[in-house]
Amino acid sequence: MVPAMTASRRSYALALAIFVAAAAILWAMGRNPLCTCGRIDLWGPVGPTQSQMLADWYSFSHIVHGFLFYALLKWAAPSWPTGWRFAAAMAIEAAWEVLENTPMIIDRYREATAALGYEGDSILNSLADVAMMAVGFLLARKLPVWASIAIVLALELIPLFIIRDNLTLNVWMLLLPTDWLKEWQSAA
Repeated sequence: MVPAMTASRRSYALALAIFVAAAAILWAMGRNPLCTCGRIDLWGPVGPTQSQMLADWYSFSHIVHGFLFYALLKWAAPSWPTGWRFAAAMAIEAAWEVLENTPMIIDRYREATAALGYEGDSILNSLADVAMMAVGFLLARKLPVWASIAIVLALELIPLFIIRDNLTLNVWMLLLPTDWLKEWQSAA
């Protein structure tokens, strides 16, 4: 006899199923599983292999997603157990990773941002981004609010000063492209 799964285990099993489904959808979309350069590196620096390796400067923004999703879902669905809010966050992040790798969004990045040669993410990078969001969510669950805010600020400011981009500017440029900002980002 197999013991029944608890609600908590079901929610984490759902989160894992969402992770696997995202990989399957990206594969079905024809995304490259790994960098076409033939390497698998831990870090993809700014340039052609960015968004192809396990992590890159934008991995920090996915950790920020986790902090933001934790706060948003705690506010919007306070009666949901944490496990179900986590599964919802995984679904949102996985949906973004799929959408982000459609021709429409890839073209939008190319035309509206400083990411001129952007080809989309490898499946490895997309799944790592979902995992980074999970890390942010789980950290936000354990840390005091002041620490969460400090980490989010650091994860926004460090890339801003090093690569002239972060989650805030990324969203800004996708929704409301600004020539002077694009020029400033391109000067990095």
